[in-house]
Amino acid sequence: MKPITREEFGTIYRAGEDVVFSLICKLIDENTQLRLRIEILENRLSLNSHNSSKPPSSDGYQKPNPKSLRKRSGRKPGGQVGHEGHTLGRSDNPDHVQRHRVGGNCGCGHNLNNEKVQNTESRQVFDLPSIKIEITEHIAEIKICSKCGRTHKAKFPDDAIVGVQYGAKIKAAVIYLRGYQLLPYQRLAELFKELFGCAISEGTLDTILRDGSRRLADTVAGIARHITASNIVHCDETGVSVNGELQWLHIAGTLDATYYGIDERRGFEGMNAVGIVPDIRGRMIHDGLPAYYQYTECSHGLCNAHHLRELVFVDEQLKQPWAKDMIGCLVKIKNKIKKAKDQGKVNLSPWQETYYANRYELIVEEGKQTNPLKESLDGIKKARGRPARGKARCLVDRLDVRRKEALAFMYDFDVPFDNNLAERDGRMAKVQQKISGTFRNAEMAKVFCRIRSFISTVRKRALNMLESIETIFSDAPLAFR
Repeated sequence: MKPITREEFGTIYRAGEDVVFSLICKLIDENTQLRLRIEILENRLSLNSHNSSKPPSSDGYQKPNPKSLRKRSGRKPGGQVGHEGHTLGRSDNPDHVQRHRVGGNCGCGHNLNNEKVQNTESRQVFDLPSIKIEITEHIAEIKICSKCGRTHKAKFPDDAIVGVQYGAKIKAAVIYLRGYQLLPYQRLAELFKELFGCAISEGTLDTILRDGSRRLADTVAGIARHITASNIVHCDETGVSVNGELQWLHIAGTLDATYYGIDERRGFEGMNAVGIVPDIRGRMIHDGLPAYYQYTECSHGLCNAHHLRELVFVDEQLKQPWAKDMIGCLVKIKNKIKKAKDQGKVNLSPWQETYYANRYELIVEEGKQTNPLKESLDGIKKARGRPARGKARCLVDRLDVRRKEALAFMYDFDVPFDNNLAERDGRMAKVQQKISGTFRNAEMAKVFCRIRSFISTVRKRALNMLESIETIFSDAPLAFR
């Protein structure tokens, strides 16, 4: 709005009380909107990985001082008393034995070659053997029946389908190093050349990964069925770059299985396209994205780690005491549950549940009073859309409306306090993007998702990773139930 001149003000003043009142209301409304905008922008500048869901990589050089809501254990750093250490120990069956003999002459001039050995001392060296690619040539005999003239040829093994190809162990190593260790294509090709003396092109690496993904179709479908049949499923979504464009990695996981899917959309349509979230019938743990609530055939649980970070922001940046009280309430419930579990209990006592539920409600009411909804003055034209509530009020309303989901962990000990499992599952996709670059195309992004679903599930079940990957190219691939 441009500045008003004295002559314009005089004209307005003489126009009467109604015109002056309308102008003042308009100025108040504009001032309120500007103050709110300034507050939002200032709050946005104050957000970091400590008080919001922003990743630590977004902090740049202005990293916040590390803080934790955990209490000190009082234990000293390092191994604790009674901890069984791990160190390199001697082998009872060494692969090679080298004997080092004493010969030559003693200092006195006597020859030692014929002296009797009185004692020995041994030392062991653990090292890698020399690695060399083994080439197996398969020769199939061809015979012609001398009676009828029919030609008979011996059958080649399943892994010898063309004239020259790579074997199952090399293919497994490619998937292990690319899908599990997340090596970039160029470095992976260099590793095979320098370590194994095998020059594999990046195109061949792509072909092996696609073949592995194709073979895992039924296995990963079994992982999906296992997850949807579970009582507790952690869900999350995170952005990934595919050919320079933002797409969304959708994650669904349990303690013993993980499923990844990718789609151009983040919300309801993307979840339907990936296809696992709509089939969940247990309890879905998530970060409160509205799209999850469109699935009504399952129950829900909210991630309180997200709530704690937002409450830290309201406490430290907005200086609102209720936020600190809510942090203490949630953490105390969590600690009480841990103590009850350690004692073999399966739930809190009824009076404890009632006490903490009432405490939670009182803090929410305090938060509402601290952040009242802004009502428009009479005579002021309302802006389109919902009025801005501010970050603190949005958090209070969520804790109020979704208190059943936020406190689900208190009423059911099987429900986790947070959604960290899904966040950990998504972290490897971020690592892949940082060290290996973005996905070249949508097909390779889907290949990554299928292979990573298998690898993450193998890791959660504490199986040997390389041996498990080798089964992909065998007649008996792993099946997860």
